[in-house]
This record gives sequence, C-alpha cells and structure tokens, in this order.
Amino acid sequence: MTDPGSTVPPVRRIGRINWLGLWTHYAKEVHRFWKVGFQTLVAPMVTTLLFLAVFTLALGGAVESINGVPFGVFLAPGLMMFAIIQNSFANTSSSMLILKIQGSIVDLLMPPLTAGELTVGFIAGSVTRGVAVGTLVGLVMYTFTGLTVIDPWIILFHGVSASVMLSLLGLITAIWADKFDNIASITNFIIVPLSFLSGTFYSIDRLPEFWRGVATLNPFFYMIDGFRSGFIGTSDAPIMTGIYVITSLNVVLWVSCHMMFKRGYKLKS
Repeated sequence: MTDPGSTVPPVRRIGRINWLGLWTHYAKEVHRFWKVGFQTLVAPMVTTLLFLAVFTLALGGAVESINGVPFGVFLAPGLMMFAIIQNSFANTSSSMLILKIQGSIVDLLMPPLTAGELTVGFIAGSVTRGVAVGTLVGLVMYTFTGLTVIDPWIILFHGVSASVMLSLLGLITAIWADKFDNIASITNFIIVPLSFLSGTFYSIDRLPEFWRGVATLNPFFYMIDGFRSGFIGTSDAPIMTGIYVITSLNVVLWVSCHMMFKRGYKLKS
C-alpha cells in the first residue's frame, strides 16, 4: 500500500494484455503512413492503374479472354493483390529499419509491451495499409473493368492473409537487415520475382507442365489464385490447398518473428 505522503506514483496494473500500449503502437504505425497518404495510398493506386492500361493495351487485342473471362477482369484481381503484397512488405520493413538506423529502437523496446504485442502492433498497422490500398485499387478496377464480387469471404481471407504474410516477412527482413540495401535486395530478388511468377498476369494452365509444377511451389500463387477466384468464380488450384499453404506459412513466420523480438535478435546490441 502506498504511503499517503509519498511522491512515488502508484503502480499501474496492466493485466495480461497491455491494451493501451498495443493501441498506441498500432495508432503510431497507422499515423506513420497516413501522414504521407499521397505516397503510401494514392501512388500505388496510380501505379496499378498504369499496369492495367499497359497490359490491356499491349495484350488486349491478342488475349481477349482467359478461361472464358475477359482479360481486363482476369488481370484486375492480380494487380490488386500485387499492390497489397508490395505495400504490406514495405510498411513493416521501412518502419522497423528506420527505428534501428535512427537509434530510436529503444523507444519501442522500453514500454511494457511483450514480443507478441509488438508483433501484433506492427502487423495490424501494415494490414491496415495493405487493405486500404487494395480497396482503393479495387474501386479503380471496378470503374475501368466492371469487376464484380462473387465470394466476399474468399476475397477477405486471401487479402488479409496475404497482407499478414508480407507484413511478417517485411518485419523479419528489417530486424535482420543493417541498411536499406539489404531490404532492397530482398524486394528485388525475392518479392518482385515471386509476384510476377505467381500468375498475376496469366493463368498457369498456359504454362508447360514442368513450369506449372514449379508455379505451384510458389506461395504467392495461392494468394493471387484464391483472391482472384473470389471475383471470377474459378481457380487454377483447389482453394483449400491454398488456404492450408497460406495459413501454415503465416504460423511459421509469426513464430519466427515472435522469437526474434523475444530474444532481441539484432535489436539490443
């Protein structure tokens, strides 16, 4: 019990989960990208629209439809997922690495937040950006392609799960990285190639048998294929297979990220 004459403030009971700290961490992450919204939200929408224009103008005459679906309608969900992937990875990777480079990582580690709460705060902020970008791009795609929704739950699951996966991967990359060149190498040699080789702009049914088998080893393929099926009603792979693959990878990445925070890997040195 605190002495009435003491100047020491009473101990604040936090409980099993530090909800106030978690919300503050999440709000900081959202504010970080929101205050430069033209760069983080509008620019990806414009870039995706340019992709749509280039591919439909260049290939629209030669490829009128894929699997009975107009080429523009087939392409639109892939471009939406492409934007979600890129922005989710960029959000967590840049946020964490900036903290490390500026030396303000101590401001993140000092508050009474557990490894799980730190991870949730980063991921929730990044998913917010990914979903916001995906929604804006979707509205643009609807305007120009007449894209319709067939299964909103499939779309929501794959969109959020993909954002979580790339957010975790971005966070792990930033914890490991020492400079922005390290993140750029992961983006240029892993994220972008996997995105382009995942059926974003084509159906893997058109690939030779060997390369079709290689494509099924790419987790990005299941994210894009499942997401697209929510709009066009068909998929190149069984939906449940994709759900198992995506969920399993998210669990592995979550455990890895949680352990890196808990052990202070490249954070406390």
